[in-house]
Amino acid sequence: MLQTRQDALGARLGLQRGAFEKEPFPGLDVRKDRLKRLLALTEQHEAEICSAIDADFGGRSAEETRLAELLVVRAGIRHALAHLRGWMRERRVATSLPFLPGRNRLLPQPVGVVGIVSPWNYPFQLAIAPATAALAAGNRVLIKPSELTPKFSALLDRLVGEHFAPDEMSVVIGDADVGKAFVSMPFDHLLFTGSTVIGRQVAVAAAANLTPVTLELGGKSPAIFDASCDLDGAVANVAYGKLLNAGQTCIAPDYLLVPQGQGAMVAAKLATAMARLYPSLRDNRDYTAIISERHHRRLGEMVAEARESGADVIEVNPVNEELGVTNRKMAPTLIRNAGENLRLMREEIFGPVLPIIEYGTVDDAIDHVNRAERPLALYWFGRDRGNRRRILRETIAGGVTINDCMLHLVQERQPFGGVGASGMGAYHGEWGFRTFSKEKPVFLQSRLSAGSLLRPPYGKMFERAFRLLKLMT
Repeated sequence: MLQTRQDALGARLGLQRGAFEKEPFPGLDVRKDRLKRLLALTEQHEAEICSAIDADFGGRSAEETRLAELLVVRAGIRHALAHLRGWMRERRVATSLPFLPGRNRLLPQPVGVVGIVSPWNYPFQLAIAPATAALAAGNRVLIKPSELTPKFSALLDRLVGEHFAPDEMSVVIGDADVGKAFVSMPFDHLLFTGSTVIGRQVAVAAAANLTPVTLELGGKSPAIFDASCDLDGAVANVAYGKLLNAGQTCIAPDYLLVPQGQGAMVAAKLATAMARLYPSLRDNRDYTAIISERHHRRLGEMVAEARESGADVIEVNPVNEELGVTNRKMAPTLIRNAGENLRLMREEIFGPVLPIIEYGTVDDAIDHVNRAERPLALYWFGRDRGNRRRILRETIAGGVTINDCMLHLVQERQPFGGVGASGMGAYHGEWGFRTFSKEKPVFLQSRLSAGSLLRPPYGKMFERAFRLLKLMT
């Protein structure tokens, strides 16, 4: 069975690689045509995409999908279309004095066939945004979407087949075993979005083929309230950032650091802000369900462990509805005084559960962040420029938003990516184009070169030329 899967994947990879070898450097018009077809896929099938994702989640609003997925992808494609000519241009690079009048150039060249493994939490955005970058760079693309969103994955397979030839871009449907076979294929570049645990396995599998990888992972992304912050504004932003997609967002605030003595007050304000966003839960179409029963149980076990340990657990359930595994809705939950050995303090939560931790000084907050593995995102709220400077310079994170949540993700003129356990490499905008390109250095020798003076047979002429060369370098 495994050999059959690998043979089938090998055939699809071979089809795309053969097409790439016939057209190893697609021109601007070809690349723009592919991007325009990708934009058409996004714009013409919005209702179908929203419906499929809603069905897979068992409840996710079309508005949330339109805002957090379709709008982001549409903006990325349009940005690429507007700037692609400049990205493709061969760039001049300064030439050191000894090699003049020769010239240096950098030529961005497609790498070949790019494999993309996309997750379930934002199934459209996290498949199509990297595909945008790969197509802009002139590559062919194979996408393996998550088995946890089967309706969307089937839809994506159909839509890509309608808008693209199989040797341009296609979708591979299958379970976790298909995913393992997929990442073991000799792609020219592989991008994986998912958990750190699986990301390590992907990196090992890719290493066997020396396949370059971009890993977009996750981790425990902190939000920090400085003593100087606008507390009400900060609370409103964190409440929204945490509960978007019911917390199933890789850059959602995973825990909140607040000044000593403010924990109870902040928890009360957060509960009020969350109830304002979602005045009911079970039948509220605005509030997203947890993706699966397994993930719902995992979150429930984390909260139960915290409660049993003596932590303060606050469930934000404004009308006291009956929620559970069957409807996969989970009440927003705030947890104070949680011990550091608890699962929710050690593992990425990926749900609507927010631990609140008090800190004494800025040094304590920095130390708390730095004791853990490097997060994908960090959020700082405050007006004190000195403290902001310290947080930015003395902590390491994949990206930072100041006085809001998650907005660094949607900046097409900035790279997006992790660091350390939260990932490697980056994409979005020109950074994505560069990720999926080989920037080939080219040196153009001049007819006026004096290099022949440094060749055998060595003698007095070599010594004079070499002395001059030493002075110039």
